[in-house]
Amino acid sequence: MRVTRLGRVPPSASASPAAEQLPARTAVVWAALDPLVAAGTPLRVLDVGGGSGTLAVPLARLGHQVTVVDPSADALATLRRRADNAGVGDNVRAVQGDGDRLHELPLATTPADYDLALCHAVLEVVDDPAVTLREVAGAVRPGGTVSVTTANRAGAVLARALGGHPVEALALLEDRDPAPGRTRPAARRFSPEDLLALVRDAGLEPGEWRGVSIVADLLDAASGADSDAVRRLELRLAGTSPYRDAAAGLHVLATRP
Repeated sequence: MRVTRLGRVPPSASASPAAEQLPARTAVVWAALDPLVAAGTPLRVLDVGGGSGTLAVPLARLGHQVTVVDPSADALATLRRRADNAGVGDNVRAVQGDGDRLHELPLATTPADYDLALCHAVLEVVDDPAVTLREVAGAVRPGGTVSVTTANRAGAVLARALGGHPVEALALLEDRDPAPGRTRPAARRFSPEDLLALVRDAGLEPGEWRGVSIVADLLDAASGADSDAVRRLELRLAGTSPYRDAAAGLHVLATRP
């Protein structure tokens, strides 16, 4: 079956995971992806760093062919079990490898032929975010879409400060390691400007950025918080400053020209 260009797929009623099953902190990302993945047209999806299949399996349930690239053999084994248990094992392919070497991996389709690529919570931990994002962008066909999420520096600063760690908050604000001397390098945090610059440098055209988990972590921890109300609030705040500026994460959809 021929796959329609993502930009031309008409939106339809949501076929993504039911709202009541979505944690509020991920509802914003699904809402952005929904017009692409719930239109009824099977897509070729590349999930870089997709690990155990949190996104891959729901996408496979919608009829998409998903290739997951991850360096962890354990995570990919969990992915295979989860996909098989969900009855979508034939729609999911696991490839062990690194996102910055996609061109060397035995992917399921030809290079630059994916309709949608996911790069979620990856740029924080790779050796070179710019190289990785260029590799991801290069795997998507012209007119295809790349979905990127990262940790937000402003949100991390506020979280450390509210948690009673002002010294660590100041270090994050100044783009320093809040815990120097650790054996593993600190995860990166990005500003919206940082993220959009990386996306453009990768040869992609970014859309509007959104805040992810603006109030969800705070309100989920509150006694008696209404999860549906928290989810609705997240969706309303995601594209609105100044609220989105303090989110825990950032999300942007970008198009390959």
